Amino acid sequence: MDRINGVLIYLKFRAKNLAEDFFFNEEGDVNIVSIIVLIGIVIIVALVFRKRITSLVNSLFDSIDESASDAITN
Repeated sequence: MDRINGVLIYLKFRAKNLAEDFFFNEEGDVNIVSIIVLIGIVIIVALVFRKRITSLVNSLFDSIDESASDAITN
């Protein structure tokens, strides 16, 4: 049990250090504003084409179900 606690403590500190490095290390050229804008554009496009995306996904799953049924019966 002590070994498990030791591993958990190690993982906790490792995760904390990785999080601090991620938020405070400024290496590289990452433009947070452009990433947020791109995420916003993706969300807007998804909302605009929501019905088409839903129908596409439903038709894909219907095709998968039919193919699975055909594979099982054959």
